Order: sequence, then C-alpha cells, then structure tokens
Amino acid sequence: MNLQTPNSNDATRTVNRSRSIVPCSGLCSRCIDGCRGNCEIFKAAFRGRELIYPGPFGEVTAGGDKNYPIDYSHLNIQGYAEGAVGLPEGVAASPDTARFPSVSTETSYGWDQKVTMAVPIFTGALGSTEIARKNWEHFAVGAALSGVTIVCGENVCGIDPKLELNNNKKVVKAPDMDRRIEAYQKYRGNLGEILIQMNVEDTNLGVAEYIIDKHKIETIELKWGQGAKCIGGEIKVAQLERAIELQKRGYIVTPDPSDPIIQASFKAGAIKEFERHSRLGFVTEEGFMKEVERLRSLGYKRITLKTGAYSLKELAMAIKFCSKAKIDLLTIDGASGGTGMSPWRMMEEWGIPSIYLHSAAYEYASILTAQGERVPDLAFAGGFSSEDGVFKVLALGAPYTKAVCMGRALMIPGMVGKNIEQWLKENNLPKSVAEFGTKPEEIFVNYEKVKDIVGAKEIQNIPLGAIGIYSYADKIKVGLQQLMAGARKFNVSKITRNELMSLTEECAKITKIPYLMDCYRDEAMKILKNK
Repeated sequence: MNLQTPNSNDATRTVNRSRSIVPCSGLCSRCIDGCRGNCEIFKAAFRGRELIYPGPFGEVTAGGDKNYPIDYSHLNIQGYAEGAVGLPEGVAASPDTARFPSVSTETSYGWDQKVTMAVPIFTGALGSTEIARKNWEHFAVGAALSGVTIVCGENVCGIDPKLELNNNKKVVKAPDMDRRIEAYQKYRGNLGEILIQMNVEDTNLGVAEYIIDKHKIETIELKWGQGAKCIGGEIKVAQLERAIELQKRGYIVTPDPSDPIIQASFKAGAIKEFERHSRLGFVTEEGFMKEVERLRSLGYKRITLKTGAYSLKELAMAIKFCSKAKIDLLTIDGASGGTGMSPWRMMEEWGIPSIYLHSAAYEYASILTAQGERVPDLAFAGGFSSEDGVFKVLALGAPYTKAVCMGRALMIPGMVGKNIEQWLKENNLPKSVAEFGTKPEEIFVNYEKVKDIVGAKEIQNIPLGAIGIYSYADKIKVGLQQLMAGARKFNVSKITRNELMSLTEECAKITKIPYLMDCYRDEAMKILKNK
C-alpha cells in the first residue's frame, strides 16, 4: 500500500512543494511561511469549497486512485489444456471447432423478459454532468451500434433549460431527454436497450410517466447510489440566473443563490460557480416495493436497481429486496468509482472497495439460493476497463453476474473519437493518431464494419466518437474470447468461479477463491499417485 497520501492530486489541480510528505496528513514535511503554493490547503485558503471537487467541471472525468490492500489484480485467470464447454449443441470439441473466434460473448439479463447484449458490458449512468450532455451522441450511437445497453442517468430532465412543467410541476416537455433517447433508438438493433435512471427529484417531476408515455421506454432504473460518492448527483453551474432556476425546481443549490450576500459575492467575481445537488434517498422495504409496483402499473416491462458502496447491511437489503420484487438487474458499484463530478476526498476515502463488496454480494446471493429464493441477475461496477476485468467479474460472481457496468472506460473512446473528428477538421492530428492515416477510414480499424452496419450513405452521419466506442467494444469482445477460450469456456454462461485463483492468502480470505497453490491440488495429487 502507498502510505503517503499527498495533500494534492491532478484531480484537484494541486501539487505538494516538497518531495517529503507526512504520511498521515499529506502535508509537506516542512511548511514554509511564504510558500507560493500549490497544495490543496494553499489553494483552499482562497478558493475554499471549490477544492472539494475535481476540475475543470465539464472537461474531465475523475477516478479515485487509492491503493487498496486487495483488488482485482490479486486474482489471476486459470487456463486449461483440455476440454471445451459451451460449444453449440451437437458440435464435438476438437482443435477445428474449439477456436477462440467461435466463443460467444453474448449475455442476457432480466427476470422474465430478457435483454441480450453482444458483449457483457454496458455504460454507467450518463446523467446531468456536462461531459455526458455534450458527448451524448457519440456515447449513445456507439453503444447502439455495439449492441450494448446505455444508462441515461439521473437529473437529465431536471436541469434541462428548455424543460416545461405543468401546474402540478410535472414534466410535459423535456427536449434534452428526447434527444438522448432518440439518438440511441435510431441505431439500436435487436441487442441492448436504453434505460432511464430515476432519483428523488426525477420521481417528483414525473419523469417515469413522461418517458413511457412519449417514448414507450420499456426499462427504468431506480437508484440508491454509486461507488463514487454517498450523496446525490451533482453538477456545477456558472450562471446566477441558472442557479436560481434550478433552486426553484426543487434542487439543493449551494452556496444559496437567493442569498443577497452570495449574489453580491458572485457579482464581485469571488464566487464563480454554484453546485446543484440531489437529495438523499431514504430506503425502506415497504417504500421500495410500492415504487416498483407503481412503475409496473405505468407499463414498464423491466425495472432495475443501481446501488453503491454502502455498508454490508444495505448490500443485503438490495439483494433481498430485489429478489422479492423480481427486479430485472441489480448493479452493485464498489468504491472508489469514477465520475464527472464527485467530492474528491469522498471518492478516495468512502465506501467498500469493489472486490470486497462483490465478494460479499456473491456470498449473500448464495445464501438466498440455499434458502430456495431466486437471485436477480447481477452486474458489478467499480473501475473496470479491460477484458481481463470483465472475465474476473463474470467468474467471481458466477452464476449470478451477467455483465460489467463501465463508467469512464466506455466514455473515453467516445471522447477520443470526437476529438479526432475535430482534429481532422483543423488539420491538426497528433502524431499518435496521424501515424495510422489522415482520413477516418484509415485511422479507425472498424470504420468499414460500421459502414457495413449503417450503409454507405448513413456512415456520413455517424459521429466518430461512436466508431471509437464500437472499436473499443470490439477490442473487449476479442480479448474476452481469447481469455474464455484459454479457460475452455465457449459461452459466457459457462464461466465459473473455478476459473480464478487468488495470488495471496489475504485475497483468498476475502473472495473465497482458493490460493493458487491450493487450486486443483487434489486433482494433481490423484494424477501423480495413480500407478
């Protein structure tokens, strides 16, 4: 573990002056009167609460970088020299049939009515943050073309400048939500879906009623929280009038934009931005069941739940309540998470880290199964970005985990593709891109694949960020096929916990995945002692 935690970070755009750091406080060993900066305390002395958040808002996504005692890197994947499980029915296993391109990476989730995805990944909630709003077309079209689900996050309606409410303060027009849904649905085939997330404010505004009435959306997601923070969703607002507008819509806005003193500070230039916060939810079994029933009465075919890195009690509540309510997918997001805006120290120091939380989720799901109760399909989230992480999630939580929820990892290729599009217009490609060509069809290895999907005419309307996401999803698919073939599992549903080994005894204690020197030891001894 890293015992030194500097009082600075790239996320908060701060740095310690000294190379010698006090481990507990993160301060420089010598703090000199007259230092010209720029640690977090130095900057907080004149910018105060702004230092709570990563920045600049709308331009970055930030992920916690705390080094936990155990993480998914302490698991390794088993490989075998015999067998092939999950080949199509009637196909005999042989070197000619058990080829890695034959591996099926499709997965499905749902209690009764299933949704199938081409790859076992889907986006985290892309909600009201500026980085999600301005990149939405790239994200949505890319997810649709890739055959994976996209989650439209909380507060999208509530912050829409063109939102229209009726006399009961319910949504009657939400252009930004319309734009988001239509962008995905236009290119969606038979795989994946868009599901809309709801928090307290969304419920109060009647978002569920609006999206099913206007767009016939089939799935909606309730939200208890996420791995990045233990409070509601947040954004920053740079205009006083906009802050007052959001406050009137029922949001918590800080500092209080209606306070004359705050207004004077804003006009003087000291306060440069406001924060919009969502309320905390209060979970009870009775309230949860009533809300699920209400949503089903509106016509929703599937209801999902996203929960965060809360205590083990809340984890048990989530799994038990979802089992009783027949929830279609439960996404469990571990610390430290990543986000467009969360309190930085909260992201670093709050919540149960992913591998601990996910190990407990498997244990609790197994308890319900042993009691004869059905466990909802699970998805795990919490900092995954590559095919090995996807495999480990599917194995650690098998047979309950059906997919990995990815936040920043599925956003980055969209932003990269978008930027390449802009650099091409400016004739300003960086060397890292220009070495592959100077036209989209030369740069993007999957350009012709996407063109084949949408047609030669429509390809001109596809944002390059979408092709970036398609290329990334393809990389995950092929890499996962290779790992699965090496583990002799030719279908996602055939992956088991036996495909993992713990590299340390501490990891074995947490995950209940055997230490690598104990895995298959009995089988090895039988072979050796067989005369």
